[in-house]
Parts: sequence; C-alpha cells; structure tokens
Amino acid sequence: MSAPTRKRRWLTLCAITASAALVALPAGAAPGQNNSPFGARALDRIAAERADTVGSMSPRLKGEDGDGDGDDGNEADEIAEGADQYAEARTSPGIVAPGAYGAAWDDLTKLPSTGGSWRNVTDLPYNSDDPRYRDIDSNSSGGSGNVTGRMAAIAADDDGYVYAGSAGGGVWRSRSGGGHWQPISDRLPAQSTGALALDGGGRLWLGTGEATTNADAYIGSGVYVLSRPHQGTFSTRSRVGGDELESTTIHQLRFGGGKVWAATSEGVWSHSTKTLTGAWKLEFAPNPDYLPGRSEAADPDAPYKNIANDIAIDPKDPSKVVLAVGWRSGDDYNGFYSKVNGAWTRITSGLGDLPADPDDVGSVTFARSADGSRYYAIDQSPEQLNTNPDSGLEGIYVSKSGSPTGPWTKIADYQGLAADGSALTTSGYMPGVQAWYNQFLTVDPANADHVYAGLEEVYETKDGGSTWSTVGPYWNFSFPCWSIDPAKQTGDCNQTTHSDQHGVAIGSYHGKTFVYVGNDGGVYKRPVNGSQDASGHATDWTSLNDGTIDTLQYYSVGIGKDLDHGGVSVTGGLQDNGQSVLRSNDKVMGSNFGGDGGDTLTDPANGCNIAEEYVYLSIQVTQNCAVNDGSWIDDASKATSYSVAPADNATGEARFIAPLAADAKNSSTWIAGGRHIWVQTHGYAIRSGSEWKSVYDLGEGRTATAVAASGGKVYAAWCGPCNNQGFARGIAVGNADGTGWHDITLPATGADGTVPNRYLSGFAIDPKNADHVYLTVNGFSRQWTEGPGAGVGHVFESKDGGTTWKDISKNFPDVPTDSAVVTPNGGLAVGTDLGVVYRAPGRTTWQRVGDLPAVAVLQVKLSPDGSTLYAATHGRGIYTIKVRDCG
Repeated sequence: MSAPTRKRRWLTLCAITASAALVALPAGAAPGQNNSPFGARALDRIAAERADTVGSMSPRLKGEDGDGDGDDGNEADEIAEGADQYAEARTSPGIVAPGAYGAAWDDLTKLPSTGGSWRNVTDLPYNSDDPRYRDIDSNSSGGSGNVTGRMAAIAADDDGYVYAGSAGGGVWRSRSGGGHWQPISDRLPAQSTGALALDGGGRLWLGTGEATTNADAYIGSGVYVLSRPHQGTFSTRSRVGGDELESTTIHQLRFGGGKVWAATSEGVWSHSTKTLTGAWKLEFAPNPDYLPGRSEAADPDAPYKNIANDIAIDPKDPSKVVLAVGWRSGDDYNGFYSKVNGAWTRITSGLGDLPADPDDVGSVTFARSADGSRYYAIDQSPEQLNTNPDSGLEGIYVSKSGSPTGPWTKIADYQGLAADGSALTTSGYMPGVQAWYNQFLTVDPANADHVYAGLEEVYETKDGGSTWSTVGPYWNFSFPCWSIDPAKQTGDCNQTTHSDQHGVAIGSYHGKTFVYVGNDGGVYKRPVNGSQDASGHATDWTSLNDGTIDTLQYYSVGIGKDLDHGGVSVTGGLQDNGQSVLRSNDKVMGSNFGGDGGDTLTDPANGCNIAEEYVYLSIQVTQNCAVNDGSWIDDASKATSYSVAPADNATGEARFIAPLAADAKNSSTWIAGGRHIWVQTHGYAIRSGSEWKSVYDLGEGRTATAVAASGGKVYAAWCGPCNNQGFARGIAVGNADGTGWHDITLPATGADGTVPNRYLSGFAIDPKNADHVYLTVNGFSRQWTEGPGAGVGHVFESKDGGTTWKDISKNFPDVPTDSAVVTPNGGLAVGTDLGVVYRAPGRTTWQRVGDLPAVAVLQVKLSPDGSTLYAATHGRGIYTIKVRDCG
C-alpha cells in the first residue's frame, strides 16, 4: 500500500491565514470512509485548503491606494496573522506595554510558598515512533525517533559542549557532545529563547524572546551573557545593559567591531562586548514612532512595524554592516539597509540576485564562512507567501566576494530543493512553505563551500550550492523504503530529524566534528561530513532527546487509572508532537496521535479511554490507548481510533485549541465549544461527529474559549472579535439537555471589581455545588494593557450560577491566567503563564506552589483520587505535586 501522506501539523500553516478565513480540518470520518490511509489529515487536502487562502493577506504593494502609504486594508489580516490566537489571549483588548512579564515574575517570586516540591513525570525519552502505537491517527514510523519540545537556537564549541535554547523551557547544556542535559537558565524571568551565540572569547550570549513569530512564541527579558558557560548558570545579574530589550523578541545576535548586535522585534540594537553595563544603543528602527513610549505605540500595527531579522557584518571591514529588516507578510519598510553618510539607507540596487523590492524581502538569515570568503543568505518572500500556494521561499543566495553587500547569486529555489530528495513534493506543500517560521543557515568552518540550510527539512551542499541533498527529510512516509511494520522504526528508511528547523551549530567532541540542528522535535546531530544513501538522505542522524531534556510544550493533560499495570496513565496534547501517553510501567513514553495535540479528555476510571483534540475541534477517540500494530493499513476495520469532530470543525468556527470538557459528575457527557456549544452523551463510545448536539449558538463571529460542566449545568465563555480590533467577551450558561440557556450580562467597561474585558480562559466548578464557580481571566490588567475595559483582576468567583461575579484576586500576580481546579479540601489551584498559585480553603490570599521556573502552565487537573495536582507546562513537560503539600 502506498506510503501515507498525512500532514502532521497545522500550527504554522494556520498562523498565516487571516482570522476571518481560518483553515479548518473537515469533520472527517471513521476508518474506511475516505481514501487517505491516515484519516482526515492528508497533504492533498492541506494543499487545497492552503490554496484557498492565497491572497488573503496580500503584501502592501507600493502605490495601490494612490496615496503612497501602502495601506490597502490589510491591517486586520496582519494583526490576526501576527498575534494569532495564542497571543490574542494574552494581549487583548489592546497592546501590552514592555515590562509586564518581568513585573509579574517579581510579584510571583515575592509570594509566600506553599512548600512541597514538583516532580517532573515526563522526564524520560518520548518516542514518536513507538511501535505500540501504529494506529490510523498516529505518526509513529515517520522516522523522527525520540523528540522533545521546540528548539529555537543551538550553540556548540570544540570541547564537546552543546547549548540548546528552547522555545519555552529555557537553555540546556550538554558536556558530552549532546545528551545528558542540564538546565542553565532556570533563574531567569523568561524561559523563551530567541538566540544563542558564542563569542570569540568563549562566552555564551543568550537573547530571550523567541522570534519565530509563531502562535505560541513568548517575549523575553533581554540579553544575558555567561562568562564561563562550561560551569556556570545564567542569572538576572548577568543581563547586558538595562531594560531596553525587555518585552522584545530577539532573532539573532551577531558580533563585530567590538560590539554585539541584536536583531529584535523593536529594531536593531548594539552594545559593547567589553563593558556590559550601560544602555543598549538603538542603531535602527524603520518606524520609530511605533516603538514603546512613542506617539504611535498604541496602534494595533505597532508590534509589526520594526521587525529586524538579521545583521551581516563584513569580516574585512566591521564598519560595513547590512541589516535585514521586515515583517514576514510584507510592509513598505521591508528590505536590506546599510549606512550611507552616517544614516541607515535602504539598498535599492547592486545586490545582484538578492531582491531589493520590499515585497520580496521577508524573514532573512545570514551566515558567513570562517575564512571570510563567502556570505550566504536565505530570503522568505512576502509576495510568495501571499500568492504562491507551494512555497514562501524566495531563494538561497551566496556572495562570493565575502561581503554582505554582494553581489549575490541565487543558488537554490523551492523547485530545485523539491527535486533533491525532499519529502515535500506535493503541490501546496513544498520546501519553504513555512520559510517565515523555519530557517537556519551555517557554513562548515573547514570548507566555505559546505553549507547546511534548514527550512521544513535539512539541506546540505558541498559545492557552494551547485547541488543540494535533503539530508534531513520532513519524514519518511512518502519514500519507497518506508513501511508501517512495528518491528522497524521507519521501515527500511534511515532515521531523519523532526520537521521544522530553527537552530544550527557545528562543534567537535573527542576530535570529531558534528552538525547540531534544533527543530520542533528537539535536538539532533550527525557528523558534519556524514554519509548519505542513494537518495541523498543522511544515514547517520542521532536524536539527542534522551529524556534528560524535557522542553515538551503541553496544551493539556489527562489522567486515568491504568487498568493493565496499576497506578495511572498520563496523557497530554503537545505543540507539533502529537499526543503523549505514559503508562504506569513505561520507561519510554509513546505517541499515539500525531499533529498538534490540543485539549484532552481521559476517563478517570480507565486511562486508555482517551479523546484527543487535534485543532479546531478535530477530535479523535480511542478506547485502547490507540494501541495498534498497523494492520489497519490493509484492513480499515482494524483501526482503533475514530474521528468524531462536531460540525464547527468543518465550518472553521472554533478556536485553534478549542475547549473540550467532560461533566464532572458524568464522564459520559462531553461539552465542546466552537461557535456552538456541543454536547454528546455517549462518552468514549462515540464513533461519529453526528452524535454531537448543538445546545446553544453563541452567535456569528463568536467562538468558545472555555467550557465546564457539573451535574448537567454548563458554563461557556466566548470571545468575538477575539483580537484587539474590537475585542469582546462574554459568558453563557445553560443545561446539557439544551434547556435554560442565556447570556450573562457583563460590564463592557471592566470597572474595578467586575469581570474585565479580556480573554476568559477557564472555569473551575465546586464539586459540591454547581452554582459555585470560579473564572480565570487571561492577559494583563490596565496597568499594562492599552485597550478598552482591560480592568483588573485574574480570578473571579460566582455563587449564583454565574449571574454575578466577585474579584478574589487580592495579592494574585498580574499575569496571564490559564486554568483552575478546585481541590478536594476546597482550595483553588490556578495555572498561570509563570507557574502555579494556590488559595487555601478559608483564606483570601494566594501562595506560590513550589518553585517551577518561569514557564507557562496551560492546564491544571487532579488525579482520579484527587490527591495529586498535575500541571501541563508549555515548555517543561508535565509536573505533579501532592495536594496536601499545597497547604
């Protein structure tokens, strides 16, 4: 049977669509009801749906509106694209001022502690190719092997030390050429990495704030330096300069002329590498009026007006610098800049093949050879992004003069890369389709013509770009060597890397030189001059995700009794790493569903009864943990997971990570939220999306943000619009049988003591009284948020079924708040973007639970017996603590 063509993930694809035209998965069908061997998520369908979005965000072409400002009505599209839904929850109803997260971290660390210690339960290898789970909705056998969370940056030296900077779980160090990792940035107020770089003296520089512009990228707290990276750890005292770069994202750090240069979301900055005190110097911001504190700072477009991507410094003359500046979707300021008569000026000619037109310059990455003879560049094109359904890649280029001013020659395009052993050869999804998100570039220090380039896949050239090989294909499903045979990892194919490349470094260990790559699945390495098979695929990749590094980005967690082995089974949905399942006797965690794992339902009485949301309410259900030997591929009736999405999935009227809940008193009654509130009463025996019943229509343009139910009473929160273009929120309450539904009147002003006009993220219902309910509110208060009705407070309580609410935040830190659960003793545990806080029964003030690093806790749940609190972190895996230790 032909290799499966199912596409693993939608996160970045959906992030490039306008909010008014969200790409949704079809409701899908049970096995045997379509022609794709991997269910609804097939590349051909994705290609068609991506093609439908082409032109939804056309770049700002010069002079279109006649007045030269390029405003052709696409602002809302850019806002939706940039903020996306994950960020909307934290920024709406306006723009968040710099310093918000830093102040929240300070407040959190000042809270009294509950005592007790968190235990990481996912600090073991996570095998994406686990042979136990070869079911219809799994990506097992794709070839990625052991994985962890997204790595944004990599650095390595020639002493065997490797440094991995994760998207949300901090920086990690290996002393053995990769593996046996240790965290080294846990004391910082930001765990999101944008850049890592070793300077000529061996110091390790960290730029915080991931700059992929992905939906779940977090801002940072500045730049830090570690003078002795072999032994030390980062601390707040190691920050370079003042607070100038706080609340920015940092794409690259480059060195030259005694300076460190930073390409940030607020322009290009520089600082002395000798004297680390003193303020950073703003070198260039194309639209300075949109910077924080300036006249246009409150404009909704402000976050996208000063994006800097990279800096190229002439090795022969460090005074010659080229800046790559521009927003990935296009703006009038996009382009390359150099200094002319002391002023930064756009380069309009003389670059050769490298584009000068702003419509063709988006996200850019530079790399230079060690001998100074070559400069290389990757360029993503806003026009291609918006008009070409196949790819957003403009090209890969070389300057053979060694100067960043060129002239540049194109040495690769997406069609050529697709023909060089790529797995991405299907129209609508070809190399560079996510070039705004996936980019790295490095040159072998020993050979100026030997280059590694990262997009969705890893590419290698040994002749300066004349020929290329796809040494790290996206996956192996489309190749003749692949089979689903559980006796093999990935058929007769060699292991590849995880897809979606972000960071790269070359270093040595015990005299051997390796290339290290960081991507959405963690860290991998191979010999820098490694071997290839006849197709140009590397035969020698090694996953370095050995379980000692846990940067898994969970959206959710589910816990149920393990009836086969005793104890409990723990599951959770992950960013681009599917659904993990950890049975009580496991030494290696497995993946039983592929793609982006969203919300999760797990039967407390049987941990193998699992419902997993993909995205947009695309729900799969299994009653055997999705254990399967792959025999469904020849006999569809042998599949053991089923697609059961409600209708809002097919119409696109649901959040990317949409809310899903079971009634606290009846686990067979499920609630799902899109535009409609859906109920089904067949529990894990559901087999079709038609079994859902719409019990309430929230209204056109509104989508549910949270749902909860107990004893048949249902609470639903919604937003619409959900971004800062007229943000609105509300609550509806009714019964699971469809009766009694009504909207709760909430003040639009967000006056003190009332529910703010911000994103409503979760409910926690008192198990003893369904009319007693708590509400969590995301975002920041009006102190930090410039938007109507931002108000104050993050936790609210109702004792009359949601009719009236009281702010119980008291000393609760002003931090985005994501989830809550009522503990058996009547306490309240709350997950925030910086950890967990707790209010003991009978108390009015809050305590910090344990000492998690500054990591987002997107969901908190209790074990089946209520004795253990589980925290799903978005960057450090799943943690537990005994409820009794919470006070």
